[in-house]
Parts: sequence; structure tokens; C-alpha cells
Amino acid sequence: MTDSNVNISLEPRLIIEDVDAALDFYSVTIGANRLQRFMDQNGRVVHAAMQIGESVFTMAQAVADWGLTSPVKDMGASVLLHLTVSNPDETAQAMVKLGGEVVIEIDDRPYGRREGRVRDPFGHAWILSKTIESLTDEQIQARFAG
Repeated sequence: MTDSNVNISLEPRLIIEDVDAALDFYSVTIGANRLQRFMDQNGRVVHAAMQIGESVFTMAQAVADWGLTSPVKDMGASVLLHLTVSNPDETAQAMVKLGGEVVIEIDDRPYGRREGRVRDPFGHAWILSKTIESLTDEQIQARFAG
């Protein structure tokens, strides 16, 4: 389901045991520039973003309780595909109708997005997302800190 009035994008999110080490590694090895880094009240890095050229990729800390495990732990690839759409609820419903499974309900998040996660029938996890509020990095971090 696409909307010609929405800038549709796809952004990989790598699940990593030590996000801070990865930020340093990608900076040194591929020249990526750090854009963002947010931690929750438990000290977990819930979002970090880097840019290389015109490409942006993000990272989150592995948290088994959230179903986020790193390739180091599982010997496989761990990527969340972040898809920005005009209506994440409708897109999630369409994916579920065709065999997908809701992993995290679509809801308004403290970082200004309406989003949730659906696993497609092939095992890939998709974050379906829409910006609903423009926030500064400081406002987002304050909300995560509680």
C-alpha cells in the first residue's frame, strides 16, 4: 500500500550486542558518521543512526525479551527493515491478511512516530512507521529517560 504523497523509504536496522563498539568500528572502517544515539532508562541503546554517503543505517542493542538477537549470538543475520508508509495500521493489516504476524502492535511511540512491527511469512521483521510529531533529539532522549 503506497501513497504518492508520502516519501517512501527503507532503512536497515542492525541488531548488535555492543552498539557503542559498532559505532566506533563503522566510523573507523567505512567512514560512517554518527547521526543519533538514544538510550532507554535501563541504559540500553534503543536507536543509533549512522550515515555513509547518502545512505543511512541504524542499530539497536540486542534484547532477547524483545525478540532482538544479534548474529553473533544466533549465527544468523539480524536486521529490522524500517518502512515509512502513510498508514502503518493499514499496511500491517494487509501484511497479516497475507500471512504476516504482528510482533509489536502499531501504536504512537514517545519518539514521535506511529509504528509497530510485523514479521512477514518469510521470517523478515518489518517496522511499519509514520512520523506523527517532530521532536528534537533532546526531547526524544528526555522521553526515553522517563
